[in-house]
Amino acid sequence: MTDYAPPAGLLKRLMALVYDGFLVMALWFVTAGIFVLVYPTLGLPVESINGVDRAAPAYLQGLLFPILMLETWLFYAWFWMRGGQTLGMRAWRLQVRDYRGGPVKLWQTLARFLAACLSWGLFGAGYLVVLIAPHQTLHDRLSATATVQLPKQAKKR
Repeated sequence: MTDYAPPAGLLKRLMALVYDGFLVMALWFVTAGIFVLVYPTLGLPVESINGVDRAAPAYLQGLLFPILMLETWLFYAWFWMRGGQTLGMRAWRLQVRDYRGGPVKLWQTLARFLAACLSWGLFGAGYLVVLIAPHQTLHDRLSATATVQLPKQAKKR
């Protein structure tokens, strides 16, 4: 995997992120649905709304959000460690690699995910860094990874 590939551009990165965003949202819906069904049986605080016991809003935020963030990291870590491509990245021929060209390690997935959260916390500024040489985002740089554009495959005749 040490063959040269150019850094991925900003637009393709964002388009792959949109594709993956749909998958992550679907995972979130399933997880939130299970959470809402299971929550009342856990013995955690509930409030009664029209005679129906529902999770207290503070506990929903305090428990559900970390679960969703963990699930999102696991989603990306799974794909990045197995081939370096999420489904959205595959559609746009992007791949995440170790900066030396090898496969991504578990610690790099965590560093990359946390740095990407920081990038979004900076209103996307961490993504705009890709416009400056060496054309890597903030999370690429902080996790010692590179997101590259793979070449088109030759069509078989």
